[in-house]
Amino acid sequence: MEILLSISCALMAGLLMSRVVKPLGLPAVTGYLIAGVIIGPYCLGLLGIEGLGFLSMEYVEKFGLISDVALGFIAFSIGNEFRLSDLKKTGKQATVIGIFQALVATLFVDLALIALSFILGEDVLPKSVCITLGAVATATAPAATLMVVRQYKAKGKLTDILLPIVALDDAVGLIVFAVSFGISKAMVRGEMDIVSIVVNPILEIVVSLILGAVMGYIFSEMEKLFHSRSKRLSVSVTFVFLTVALTMIKIELGSVILSASPLLTCMMLGTVFCNVCESSEELMDRVDRWTTPLFILFFVISGAELELSVFTSLAAVLIGIVYILFRSLGKITGATFSARLMKCDEQIVKHLGITLLPQAGVALGMSVTAMQLGDYEGGLIRNIILFSVLIYELVGPIMTKNALIKAGEIIPEGRKSAKVLNIHRKK
Repeated sequence: MEILLSISCALMAGLLMSRVVKPLGLPAVTGYLIAGVIIGPYCLGLLGIEGLGFLSMEYVEKFGLISDVALGFIAFSIGNEFRLSDLKKTGKQATVIGIFQALVATLFVDLALIALSFILGEDVLPKSVCITLGAVATATAPAATLMVVRQYKAKGKLTDILLPIVALDDAVGLIVFAVSFGISKAMVRGEMDIVSIVVNPILEIVVSLILGAVMGYIFSEMEKLFHSRSKRLSVSVTFVFLTVALTMIKIELGSVILSASPLLTCMMLGTVFCNVCESSEELMDRVDRWTTPLFILFFVISGAELELSVFTSLAAVLIGIVYILFRSLGKITGATFSARLMKCDEQIVKHLGITLLPQAGVALGMSVTAMQLGDYEGGLIRNIILFSVLIYELVGPIMTKNALIKAGEIIPEGRKSAKVLNIHRKK
């Protein structure tokens, strides 16, 4: 009963807060995150009333399955942006920009934190932590970006190239993190492991793409067996659930690990489905409507997961500020330079970098892996990422919205809704 009450409380809090932030011109996703903080362990949770908010971080973790499923649907939706007809126009640009801006962000963070390490000392900020944080800087949160695009019905050249780049970030991030983390472990333990640095990350990407492609093809064939809209929607939901479940399986062959990334696999599922199934656009529209409450719950839970206790560590706050500043600078500089190099539209050159700042789930997953470095190093990385996610998740969606408005791809809401205005603009 307590879990159902908590879910109801989370949904209600998210819906009400979205109405509170609307007159302020803030995206609904920001309202959901704030609602999560309010009903989280550091606010209403302190009252200790079961069913009214989340009592502790351990209690929040009980809802991890909901977050896993929601991320699967988010990745599936982004995968539908990789239609071959569209990729012929933006595929090369998105690939170059996606790789370049991620690597520049890593370079900027590495150099800034290593310089700070010399100032604070190796005992306060170890070099292994600097290198690992540089790798985490690659990751961008697809969920927040997608929600802003959907809420305001953003449409245009910047939006078209943004979602593929956000998706590519995860593939690039997995490789960069695996290599950097392997180097960091070698620095801490004094041993180099080529398998974990090179072999496992490549295998994870290959397994993810193959599994997603196979599931996408089977999914497309299964849709042909049903004709009613309700049953075809049910098949769509079933396959996303099934794909997320399969990514949880890990096979260990000595030091070699065969596993799949939930985000990459579900993106590939959506990519194959949208290019094989003729009615994919209609089905995706129905899936989007079905998942709205799920996404609200996901962001409220994400808000509840934000660790406000990180502010008690001055070292983590200082390092976190440097991390945020130089990751942002790297993302913006890398995106601007590469977009200009690829001769993109001027609006893309000016505003793309800002839209790549949100950071959440993937970065948090990397910080959990980083705990293997040791109690101090892993704990420091975890606190810095928690601090940065808190800032990025609350501010990032607002900046993304403003960038899309400046690019002319979102019409500000007046008396009419954004949806009506954008439909009118298309005509």
